[in-house]
Amino acid sequence: MIFRLGNDCSFPNPSFAADDEHGLLAVGGDLSAKRLLTAYSQGIFPWYPYRFSEICWYCPKRRFVIFPREIHVSHSMRTLMRKECYHVTYNMAFEQVIHNCGIADERNVNKYAWLGPHIEEAFTRLYRLGFGFSTEVWEGTRLVGGLYGVVIGKVYMGESMFSLVPSASKLALISLANVLAETDGTLIDCQFETPHLKSMGGRFIPYEKFMGIMRDGFNH
Repeated sequence: MIFRLGNDCSFPNPSFAADDEHGLLAVGGDLSAKRLLTAYSQGIFPWYPYRFSEICWYCPKRRFVIFPREIHVSHSMRTLMRKECYHVTYNMAFEQVIHNCGIADERNVNKYAWLGPHIEEAFTRLYRLGFGFSTEVWEGTRLVGGLYGVVIGKVYMGESMFSLVPSASKLALISLANVLAETDGTLIDCQFETPHLKSMGGRFIPYEKFMGIMRDGFNH
């Protein structure tokens, strides 16, 4: 059953999400900060082709996550990091990162492109409210990679990443995981499995465990 959202910011019980890998739960609504924060606090997130008007809301019953202390750093990445070719910053160029995530590799010309102007505007609002968080990778003064997401309690909800040079997004993710590990961050929610994320330590956990971690973060 797929629900249509009303004018308020409430969501149906996530247990009603589809049983497939994506977990479609509802359509409609808007991308207001209040609705987005209500969604993310329940493990629900928006994802929709920006050439269409309907926002789709998903809540997979198996969450693909990375525990910060379990991040896998390959030998080649350790070698790259020792060379210090790049430097990493945090929350210094959020708007540049999200824009590059949308256009990298010509993603924006894809029929099913989802990271368009409305998403950029909505998540930039969250950033200005203190909930958005970006990691930037620089080669000198040039932004060459990064990722952005939403922080709810002690959980980081990863949204998208990009690389303009080899391994820049991996460096961003490793750096983010290290920061989270040092600051009691408990989890990176990757939402869906990819070979890239799996190679870096990603694994599935049940939605119930995911929400238990979320609630524990709220209580501390």
